[in-house]
Amino acid sequence: DPLSAIIIHHSYIIYCFYVSFQRFFLVGTNQAQTKHRVLKIDRTEPKDLAIIDDKHVYSQQEVRELLGRLDLGNRTKIGQKGSSGLSRAVSAFGIVGFVRFLEGYYIVLITKRRKMADIGGHSIYKIEDTSMIYIPNDSVRVAHPDEARYVRIFQNVDLSSNFYFSYSYDLSHSLQYNLTLLQRPYELWSSPTSSTEEEVQKQSKHDSFDIFEDEGLPTQVVYGLQNEPYYKYVWNGKLLERVKDIVHYDWLMYIIHGFCGQSKLLIYGRPVHITLIARRSSKFAGTRFLKRGANCEGDVANEVETEQIINDASVMSFTAGSYSSYVQVRGSVPLYWSQDISTMMPKPPIRLDQADPYAHVAALHFDQMLQRFGSPIIILNLVKKREKRKHEKILSEELYPAVINLNQFLPPENCIDYIAWDMARYTKSKLCNVLDRLSMIAENVTGVLRTNCVDCLDRTNTAQFMVGKCALAYQLYALGMIDKPKLQFDTDCVRLFEELYEDHGDTLSLQYGGSQLVHRVKTYRKIAPWTQHSKDIMQTLSRYYSNAFSDADRQDAINLFLQVYQPSECKPHLWELPTDFYLHQRNSMALPQDRRSYTLWWSAGILSYLPVAYDEVSCEDTMKKVKVKRVNRFEESIDIYTEFFKPYELTSFDDTFGIAMTNSTREFMPKTVGVDPSPFTVRKPEETAKSVLGNKSSKEETLLQRKTAASAPPPPSEEAISSTSEDDSEEDRDDDGSVSQRSTPIKLLTESGESARTQEEIQQQSVKEPYGLNLAEFPAEKDLLIYEREPVSCFPEDSIYGLSPPQVDRDSREEFESHVLTGQGQVRVLCREDMLMYREYVKNRYM
Repeated sequence: DPLSAIIIHHSYIIYCFYVSFQRFFLVGTNQAQTKHRVLKIDRTEPKDLAIIDDKHVYSQQEVRELLGRLDLGNRTKIGQKGSSGLSRAVSAFGIVGFVRFLEGYYIVLITKRRKMADIGGHSIYKIEDTSMIYIPNDSVRVAHPDEARYVRIFQNVDLSSNFYFSYSYDLSHSLQYNLTLLQRPYELWSSPTSSTEEEVQKQSKHDSFDIFEDEGLPTQVVYGLQNEPYYKYVWNGKLLERVKDIVHYDWLMYIIHGFCGQSKLLIYGRPVHITLIARRSSKFAGTRFLKRGANCEGDVANEVETEQIINDASVMSFTAGSYSSYVQVRGSVPLYWSQDISTMMPKPPIRLDQADPYAHVAALHFDQMLQRFGSPIIILNLVKKREKRKHEKILSEELYPAVINLNQFLPPENCIDYIAWDMARYTKSKLCNVLDRLSMIAENVTGVLRTNCVDCLDRTNTAQFMVGKCALAYQLYALGMIDKPKLQFDTDCVRLFEELYEDHGDTLSLQYGGSQLVHRVKTYRKIAPWTQHSKDIMQTLSRYYSNAFSDADRQDAINLFLQVYQPSECKPHLWELPTDFYLHQRNSMALPQDRRSYTLWWSAGILSYLPVAYDEVSCEDTMKKVKVKRVNRFEESIDIYTEFFKPYELTSFDDTFGIAMTNSTREFMPKTVGVDPSPFTVRKPEETAKSVLGNKSSKEETLLQRKTAASAPPPPSEEAISSTSEDDSEEDRDDDGSVSQRSTPIKLLTESGESARTQEEIQQQSVKEPYGLNLAEFPAEKDLLIYEREPVSCFPEDSIYGLSPPQVDRDSREEFESHVLTGQGQVRVLCREDMLMYREYVKNRYM
């Protein structure tokens, strides 16, 4: 049988940073604090980075002795205690990287983290705080007057804002790639074990606990995998480039920038996790008006890959669980174009910078997409078609001929699909339903959808939400959660998904445009309240101010952080450059050595594997990116149990991530007793969990809603909804927290002038509704006589000192003995009732 494959993750997740006068010592520790690695950084080099990693795994006793000897050896006199020895500077959770400006190197450490999501037992963390430490000591430091300014610019990239990492899950790749990676035939590519690796395996075998070892059974061996990240979505790749080939793999931790959110959908108690991960490209990255179109390598501005993962959270494992993933992409129109912001206009004119008659830059961009996603690729172009003065239309007139030109060389079954739809014009029309039209487009999409407008912000986010909503229905249907792939608005499920997508849209909009979304899903549904218009105006002004005054500084910070610009004594400073065009367009600094074909515009080997993505197939090129070695099945580096359950850590139940995450029952389901708890039931606006206690509906209407909630009609069409409908407010959310989940919305004063009900009546009603009896009434006399005559307890003596166990019937005893025998490996023969029960389970679960 072929061996199974498991990703090797970072075993060392806690870092202690020790300081001496001549060296820094970074000690990495595993969860159980049984294994340690030590990284030595020399502080006597003024401008170079000298790092020593001995690759040795220390025990707890060994690392204590090592630190003790280092402390003793670094003191000026034997026996002297003080700051001249080894001191502990900071505790950390990972290394972001090493960076140098005009003086020596700095090390950037993650000092605070927060768990944001969990996928198959793999935790995803958000960076909350970092520490930037200068490495050379004061005696060798060569001061430079401009060093402090570069440090300020570098720190303008706020690492505590939407940067994410994981110790065991590759965030730069999609779930589909990470799972197909485990299914490749590694027996053909596994490298022969070297003598050093054999020693490591013997050591790991010695340290690991194998429950079958005493039984004479062979040790279980699996393939351990170390995969290269997809560097396009890695933001600290350049910061780790200097040490990548020097230090052990455990020290390297790659971070992504974008968005990560997870919510729990409860379907009659069954948990389903909805996860949204957005990866922002680090290529041609920047701010709104300063980065438009594409560069000479096919990388486009504001390129974000959004992946929605749906999984049955009742099963944790990737191998045994049910997972579904759908990927969408947004990005600027892949042409050479820009907008001149020197005129200080809200909408600067669009201009085409270079002629590209053979669609060379578009070919490079779609070649990247074919290699990563396969075919078909669908383009949804939302820019305007009709304008009094040509503005957005210029882009459509260039993009469509480019796609036609590229498609003539592709096989018909692998052609790029192009859908152009003027979303802004449809929004203004009273006869057209924008979201219905987007739903129709989504239903016909099979493949990766690439959506763009001009900014790829407001219109794009709404379009991606509608496509994601359609995909969510099919994902839940595939997991067996719903009986047909359709989801309606105003259900708890869609409300939860909409809130997740709006957080995602706001975050991406702030990163690129400088403000939150201006037009939201409610805007296009035409149910946004009148107060939303004033908020839209404020967001527009905020975006304009950011674009006019702060975007240039943010662009400089991004260029410096990504090392697109590296400071040097022999070239102008970053703030002296008139433009960063030359930093992002490599062909402007040097002539390309090889010119790509205009007809065979795809990379070698891609076409033969389509529609499957080239990155996901098992071939010579892709297997070079994966390191394979045989490891013990119980090796800690591949054991996800330790990371997820943290058996060596004292944790509080209330502080666990599963309790804190957004929950459809707690956040969205109405608190009214008797309402259908299904998250797929359509709710009326005043019936949601986020509505205020004192609602405007009368008592009769409230009772009617409770009775008809399970059979509520579908939501009204967009035209039938008034644009001045009430919406959820922030005050509603705050007031809502104090209301019990069992309590009933109460109207204290009816509109006909009735007096308010007393508190006793309210309590009686709330008890009587779910239980069907009134506990406030005193028991009848005959009931009291029965209570006094019959013994309350099953025990003969009502004492904590004298107890005899209750009698256990024969069936219960046999059931218990069966469980004990099963635990000992003696499984009893299945009877007919067991077979029928199992057949019924399989039919309900899978058929």
